[in-house]
Amino acid sequence: MVPIGYVGAALAVIFAIVAAVAIVRGSGGLAGGAVGLWIVGALMSFAASFAREWTPLIVACAALTAMLIVGSVVRAIVNAAGVERADRAVEELPKAVPASKTPVTATSKTPVAATSKVALTKTGPATATIAVVR
Repeated sequence: MVPIGYVGAALAVIFAIVAAVAIVRGSGGLAGGAVGLWIVGALMSFAASFAREWTPLIVACAALTAMLIVGSVVRAIVNAAGVERADRAVEELPKAVPASKTPVTATSKTPVAATSKVALTKTGPATATIAVVR
C-alpha cells in the first residue's frame, strides 16, 4: 500500500501545480478540474496510512495548500500589473441609444402593426389550449 501512497502523492503534487498555473491564467474550469484530480491523488496517498506512513498524505495536502496560495498571489500581482492575455481582448460594445432617439427607417409607406393576441381556453381539469390569433 505504501507504493500506491507515494504514486498518489506524486500525482497530487502534479495536479496541484496544474491548479496553480490555471489560477494564474484565470481559467476557473481548468483549476476546478485539476483540484478534482488532486482529490483522486490525495485519496491514493491516503492508502499509505494503512501502513502508518503519513508522509504521502501530508505532502499531497501541503502541495495543494502551497500551490493555491502561490497561484492566488501571482494572479493578484498579474492583475495589479495590468498585464492581460492577448486572446482575452475586450471588444468595445456599441453604446446604448434610447428608443426615442433611434432613427426611424421605413421600408414601406404604411406602418404595419405586428401584434398578436393569445387566447387561453380551459379544456379540462388540468389542461389548457393556447391559440394564437393574428
